[in-house]
Amino acid sequence: MKLTFIIPPVFDGNKQPAERTAGCTRVVYLAPNIYELTVAAVLEAEGKYTVAYEDFVYDKRRPADFEKFVSADDSDIYFIWTVNLSLDSDALATEVIRRHRSGAYIVYLGPGATYFPGKILKNDHDIVVRGEPEQTVKELVAAIASGDDWHDIAGITYLDNSGGKLRRTGFRPMLKDLDSLPLPARHLIAGKRYYNPKLKIGPYTTAVTSRNCPFHCIYCVPSSLTFAREIEYRHEFGKKPPISFKSLDCIDREMKELSQAGYKAVGFMDDNFIWNEERTRGICDIMRRYGLVWGCQARVDAITEPIAKMLSESGCHYVDLGVESFDDRILQYIKKGITSKQIYESIGLLKKYGVPVKLNVLIGCSPLETKETIRHTLHEAKKLHVDQVMFNIVSPFPGTEFYEIVKKNGWMSTPDYVPTDVQRESILNYPSLTSKDMEKMLFYNNLSYFLSPRFIVKQIKRFSNWSEFAHALKALKIKLFG
Repeated sequence: MKLTFIIPPVFDGNKQPAERTAGCTRVVYLAPNIYELTVAAVLEAEGKYTVAYEDFVYDKRRPADFEKFVSADDSDIYFIWTVNLSLDSDALATEVIRRHRSGAYIVYLGPGATYFPGKILKNDHDIVVRGEPEQTVKELVAAIASGDDWHDIAGITYLDNSGGKLRRTGFRPMLKDLDSLPLPARHLIAGKRYYNPKLKIGPYTTAVTSRNCPFHCIYCVPSSLTFAREIEYRHEFGKKPPISFKSLDCIDREMKELSQAGYKAVGFMDDNFIWNEERTRGICDIMRRYGLVWGCQARVDAITEPIAKMLSESGCHYVDLGVESFDDRILQYIKKGITSKQIYESIGLLKKYGVPVKLNVLIGCSPLETKETIRHTLHEAKKLHVDQVMFNIVSPFPGTEFYEIVKKNGWMSTPDYVPTDVQRESILNYPSLTSKDMEKMLFYNNLSYFLSPRFIVKQIKRFSNWSEFAHALKALKIKLFG
């Protein structure tokens, strides 16, 4: 049986494809979808399937190329990892598959299909795997391969033949032991070279050491895998799912494999990478052992002086800090669980030990936001002289507490949620701040920050060759202008 994972080209007319790992933006720079590659590895480990991977976005292949590929292909099952921004395009890609491969199964993974199965399911051979996909996919493919009935497998949604209605099977428990999973099937993307401008060295890949985050920010859409898990778990239990971790031994094994394969840089995709000093020290020791340059995402209240020192000594070249705002009233409203004082302290510690800092700022994450609070945040971000600031606009993603608040108060400019690129679009209208206000201020903040002489000079000094600079310049152009 042949199984093919597909990242389709853009079919819905957008200039940029959806980014499928973070899941809420369009592509600025490409990164391997580590979640999808893990599912592929699970299927390869069964030893009885032929597994292929076709990335039309990376290869810059167009819809006509996609149709040509499908018309000549003989896969039994196609897998598509969906996010909200890719739903319309993926539905059109599905139509192409159905024109040529009517008997093949199409299995949809990811948060887009988990929350919006009705937008993607059109055929009795279309199946949504909800939430965390690995164990469900393994069982589903085994049933299809053997000709067994798959319709009662836990964790799926499909169209009932009797009336074309959605049928949702029971909940599948979340994985507790991440060590039980095989390492991602990176060999399927061999020859593809990815680049992260924050690390400025390659070959580059992504990795994860944990799943989920225990905190309660009302707006939060973490990585696309975590969001799929949260949507599914909240539907069943009304709360966030438990956190799962890889052991240090498992992390060591993966980093050793990456080093032996020639990788030089790793971006950890964990929603929250730093949990305590003991675990952080263990991971830092591993990264130092294999000489890998790396970066991660963390909360400001996790940064202690010992941790900042560990990061510095182990090749950590960036820490993404989600600060959202420097206004304590806004931080309290969004249940961020931090104060502006903690933001300043954590940045001070990281700068003391020479660890580059990227701040993530979320415009409009509270109805308390005004033009004045946004200007204050930009002023503070500039004053801190960090390495980079990423400005986005909050979106009321279904499945979040923020969505319920916005919908209840009628603060959407559309009848209900529609997918938006948080890097440039807004569907929010507050009494004190319109969607157009937010879009204009986002653009101004980006121009003011990224085109400032201080930022340009600082970044140029960090590049070691023209290729690195060209990659970063391209990413900046996309960020500012699409």
